Amino acid sequence: MIGKYLIGLAALAASLSAEAHDVHEWTLVIHGGAGVLERSQMTAERDAAQRAALTAALEAGRKILREGGTALDAVQAAIIILEDDPGFNAGKGAVFNAAGSIELDAAIMDGRTRDAGAVAGITATKNPIELARAVMEQSPHVMLQSAGADEFSKQVGLEQVPNSYFETDERRQQLEKMRARAKSGESGGVFDVEVKFGTVGAVARDRDGNLAAATSTGGLTGKRFGRVGDTPILGAGTYADNAGCAVSATGAGEFYIRANVAAAICARMRYLKEDVQVAADAVQADMKSLGGSGGVIAVAPDGTPAYSFNTPGMYRGMALSDGTLSTGIYGDEQ
Repeated sequence: MIGKYLIGLAALAASLSAEAHDVHEWTLVIHGGAGVLERSQMTAERDAAQRAALTAALEAGRKILREGGTALDAVQAAIIILEDDPGFNAGKGAVFNAAGSIELDAAIMDGRTRDAGAVAGITATKNPIELARAVMEQSPHVMLQSAGADEFSKQVGLEQVPNSYFETDERRQQLEKMRARAKSGESGGVFDVEVKFGTVGAVARDRDGNLAAATSTGGLTGKRFGRVGDTPILGAGTYADNAGCAVSATGAGEFYIRANVAAAICARMRYLKEDVQVAADAVQADMKSLGGSGGVIAVAPDGTPAYSFNTPGMYRGMALSDGTLSTGIYGDEQ
């Protein structure tokens, strides 16, 4: 009996110690893409619209966390707001592929169980992040792609839209400019120097200490041959592990895949016990050494948030349990 009592006291002490070291009771961090985002190239109207969308996403996610909801629900809610906003490369407003249609990728991961769901090359689900979660919770698989994923979406009753729903005039113009450059012999390569990676992502820690990550994208303008980037690849663009961290990436996906960015950040935290900012910066530097660019958001098990990007700017924001709510676009913003 005494032994059980002592064990109970030890467990309680451990629990109180863990809580005492939590930096934030809950944390939500989001991004809306990284790239050439400079003040000189941004109109006041576009700046305000993007910040408003980021704020709306933060409000949707933090409402859930404030009320004791899960990190999974919070990241999904935030992503849906950004998927519905035509200012980002995810859902409505996603970029066109080389054939002139739109293919979408998304992933979500639960840091508590490391359950995950991902989809690639889907064409008709209004909110791709909902399909990624359905794959996680309603199928025995981790990733579904193309026609099979589209069919599964219908079977589980998610909202279907025509592919034209995702189109915007701005994205059509970007495709036409790329085609014109290619026809004239000009090329920026796979990653045009003027590109703005508009992938959206969210990471969170809830009151129970559980982490989650989610990412959604339309990929690259003019992508060919069924190309899949880092977003739906667990460990590359999306990853969550309560023992490490939660990460969502945006940028030159091929390099994030090669550097296994999201999982590498979590591994440095889990095994080397690095601070989340130190780990994110180190892995970002490794990815950059390969020739890549972009950014990540991350949250540690104690709720510490982090941004790390090597582009002129990154659409980003965070909401914390202490009342903090902030957004940023340019590299010189804190």
